Amino acid sequence: MGLEMIAVEIADYIVLKKIILVLFCIILFCKIVRYMFSLLKEEKEPITILVTGAAGQIGYALVPMIARGAMLGPNQPMILHMLDIEPATESLKGLKMELIDAAYPLLRGVVATTDVVEACKDVNIVVMVGGFPRKEGMERKDVMSKNVSIYKAQASALEQHAATDCKVLVVANPANTNALILKEFAPSIPEKNITCLTRLDHNRALGQISERLNVLVSDVKNVIVWGNHSSTQYPDVNHATVTTNSGEKPVRELVVDDNWLNNEFITTVQQRGAAIIKARKQSSALSAASAACDHIRDWVLGTPKGEWVSMGVYSDGSYGIPTGLIYSFPVTCERGDWNIVQGLKIDQFSREKMDKTAQELIEEKTLAKSCLN
Repeated sequence: MGLEMIAVEIADYIVLKKIILVLFCIILFCKIVRYMFSLLKEEKEPITILVTGAAGQIGYALVPMIARGAMLGPNQPMILHMLDIEPATESLKGLKMELIDAAYPLLRGVVATTDVVEACKDVNIVVMVGGFPRKEGMERKDVMSKNVSIYKAQASALEQHAATDCKVLVVANPANTNALILKEFAPSIPEKNITCLTRLDHNRALGQISERLNVLVSDVKNVIVWGNHSSTQYPDVNHATVTTNSGEKPVRELVVDDNWLNNEFITTVQQRGAAIIKARKQSSALSAASAACDHIRDWVLGTPKGEWVSMGVYSDGSYGIPTGLIYSFPVTCERGDWNIVQGLKIDQFSREKMDKTAQELIEEKTLAKSCLN
C-alpha cells in the first residue's frame, strides 16, 4: 500500500513537472514572439539627407521622391536639409510648407536654410544639385571659376560639419569636375564617398534600347556610360543583355544594326539633355531627380546580383584611365560600397571613345586648377 502511494506521488510529480515545463515553454514562446514583433515595429534611426539647390527645378522634383522613400526604401525615415542661395529664400520656404502639407510618413524633420553650415550639420547623404549654370556668352573658364567658388565653400562646410561617413553625389554640371573640386577641399571625406551622376545617361541608354527592341526596360541590363557627363560620354552596349523567353541575349545580337548602335544611339544619349530643353524649354529635371534616387539607392542598398550600374567615381587606373579623375565606370555596389567591374573586353572603337572623354576631363581638371590658382 505504501509503495502504491509512493508510485502515485511520483507519477503526479512527473505530470506536474511536465505541466510546469509546458507552461514555461509557452511563456518563453510568447516572449520570443513579442520580442520579434517589437523588432518589426522598431523604427530605424532617421538618416539626414542634404539637397543643395533645393528650390530649383531638379530640387523641386527630387525632394518629394526622397520623402516618399524612392531613394532609401519605404522603411527608412529621414530628416531633410535643403540649401539654396539668398534670392531663393521664399521659394525654399514654400517648398518646406509643401513637404509638411504632404504629410510624408517617413519625413521626421525639414530644415530649409541659406546657411551652408546649418545645412551641412550631421548630414549622412548629400545630393549637390546647386551650381552655377553656363549662360549665353560665358566662357568655360567663367563657369568653372563660379563653380570652384561654390564647391570650395560647400566642401569646407561638409569637411567640418557633416557626419564622418557621409556619402556625396554631385549632380550640378560640370558634375565630374565639380566632384573633383569637392574632393580637393574636403580631404577627410574618403575618395570612395564622393561620386557624380552619370546614372541619368545610363538610364537614357536603357530607355533607348528598350524602345528600339520594344521590350521592358527592366529586361535590359549592363549598359555602360564611360567618362564625362558631357557630350563626349561613351554609352557602350557591348556587354549589355536583354532577358528574353529563351534566356539572356546580347543587345547587339538582338538589334542587328551596328551602324545604329555605333552612331545614332550614341549621339541620342549624348545629346538627350539638349533635346529635352529644346522640346520643353526647360531642363530634364524629372529624369535627373529619378536618376539621383537610383544612384543613391543602389549605392546604399546594393545592386542586384549579376548587374552593374554607371557611376562617376574616382579613377584607380582601371581600363587605362588616369588616376586623379572622376570618371564614369561600370560598378557594382554592396553594403554601402562600390567597386569597378573588372576584366571587360575593350575593342578599338570603345578605346578611342573612352580616351576622348578622359582627355576632356583632363582639360577640365587643368582649367579648374587654373581657377583655384
